[in-house]
Amino acid sequence: MSRPGFFAFARFGASLIVCAAMTVLCWPLADATAREASPPAKRAAAAAKGKAGVAASASERRARGAKAPVVVHRKRVARSGHARASRGLQAKRGAVAAHARHADAPRTSLGHAIGLHAVDDPLSLKSAVALVVDQDTGEVLFDKNSMAVLPIASISKLMTAMVVLDGQLPLSEMLAISEADVDTERNTRSRLGTGTRLSRGELLQLALMSSENRAAHALGRHYPGGMPAFVEQMNRKAREIGMASTSFVEPTGLSSNNVSNARDLATLVRAASKYPLIREYSTSSGLTVDTGYRTVSYRNTNRLVGNPDWDIELQKTGYISEAGNCVVMQTRIDNRPVVIVLLDAQARMARVGDAQRIRQWLEHGPRTGIGIGADAHKVSAQQRAVQPSRDS
Repeated sequence: MSRPGFFAFARFGASLIVCAAMTVLCWPLADATAREASPPAKRAAAAAKGKAGVAASASERRARGAKAPVVVHRKRVARSGHARASRGLQAKRGAVAAHARHADAPRTSLGHAIGLHAVDDPLSLKSAVALVVDQDTGEVLFDKNSMAVLPIASISKLMTAMVVLDGQLPLSEMLAISEADVDTERNTRSRLGTGTRLSRGELLQLALMSSENRAAHALGRHYPGGMPAFVEQMNRKAREIGMASTSFVEPTGLSSNNVSNARDLATLVRAASKYPLIREYSTSSGLTVDTGYRTVSYRNTNRLVGNPDWDIELQKTGYISEAGNCVVMQTRIDNRPVVIVLLDAQARMARVGDAQRIRQWLEHGPRTGIGIGADAHKVSAQQRAVQPSRDS
């Protein structure tokens, strides 16, 4: 073959190869274009044929007992699960908020419920009950609803201290705070964690000075015979000193079933003042203890302690919702030893203001006694028919 013929044959072969390659590459595109350009009737028929095939396959699977496949849209399921979780969280938050609103809602004290705050007095006291007694003679200087039997809250700890000291238990003995001392009635907080070990003397001082509930409960629990024997001794001691309208069910005062009246509480203060350690511990300004985990400092709950204008020899504060804000004190006013009992004040500072008003009255007012609440005996009888409610 001549050279020109050879080159012509080569060019012809190359053209055939290029045409074959172009045909292979363009065939799928042409097929897709043909489908795009097919009439709507043909496209509908093809779609129906496809659905029929799927249905036939499903029928065949059901005939064989196989379950039809479930098509899961993951995004939709994820969103649905997130929505359910969100709704559950919102419901939980709503329930917690409702409980918090219920817990924070102000509760009416028993004194309010039976109308003791409606009784007026010349000193315009905010406390529903007030009593001022001469420490030495027992003479009543001021009386407002003193016979009404009410919850007394942590004033109960004065009796707790008397029973502990009467038992002559070693004050240096180390006692442990346990789960049994944790308040499950009102869920009050405490810085004495379970496992804390303190001496009986330290627990007694914390109970009197700072109204430490776990400390008071631990004192009762470690009494010979346990808590039942301790509470029984509290009531026996109350009867011995003449507290006829008083009843105790536990040593802390957290229960609203610890009840008394102002007359009985004045008797309690006068009896407790014979214990030098109760006078010292209840009027100490502060105490720092080593809990084994950390060092914790406590202060006195009575703001009048340490006030240079006051000479307080014994005191105890108290509060639960049913009792309101309470305080009992033995103090000296105008060189006269007196016992002051204030129950069911409307606020913590209100009991301090009432004590100031009584002091000013004793310093500048008449020396004759004032009695307010002519129906005190009637109110007391009416109150006894009302069972104090517990915190929920």
